Amino acid sequence: MLRSASRKILMIVEDFSEDYEVMVSFQALGMVGFTVDAVCPGQRTGDFIKTAIHNFEGDQTYTEKPGHLFRLNATFAFMEAEHYAGFYLTGGRACEYLRLVPEILTFVHSFMTADRPVAAICHAAQILAAADVLKGRRLTAYPAVAPEIRAVGGDYVAIEPEETDIDGNLVTSPAWPGHPGLLRAFAQLVDPQILT
Repeated sequence: MLRSASRKILMIVEDFSEDYEVMVSFQALGMVGFTVDAVCPGQRTGDFIKTAIHNFEGDQTYTEKPGHLFRLNATFAFMEAEHYAGFYLTGGRACEYLRLVPEILTFVHSFMTADRPVAAICHAAQILAAADVLKGRRLTAYPAVAPEIRAVGGDYVAIEPEETDIDGNLVTSPAWPGHPGLLRAFAQLVDPQILT
């Protein structure tokens, strides 16, 4: 169990964030003792977002189906970087829009330049790219995001969906099958004693 109430994780979500990447990550991080504040721009504590389930069914890309209603437990307008020990970026179609929110980009920039733990899964690398923090950094993402990573000077690595890449404070995985490695690595960056 974490020993300090200040050891909190901020999770950014929005309508059509990928369901597993929200629900599983939120619950797993909570299970090992982190307090996870899930926030969405323009929304308040108690509001809901709609998630989307991305499945890999043999098509040229994933399919998208309705997911769950996910209740926010914190208010976006009140977030401050110094209140959080880690920053978790979920994937899905929402990232196209989240990368347009200046406050999110400022928050990402703050965490990355301070070398504090950041996890990004799937399309979340779009947010990192928009925040201009990837020059010289190695990471993975959903393969369709590779051109955006390379365009801003990042080193995209192609790995299997079940795998995780770690580059200093940045932990990434291509999709939700990578949860075990991604969540373990991120939790240990935030608190090296948590899984011992």
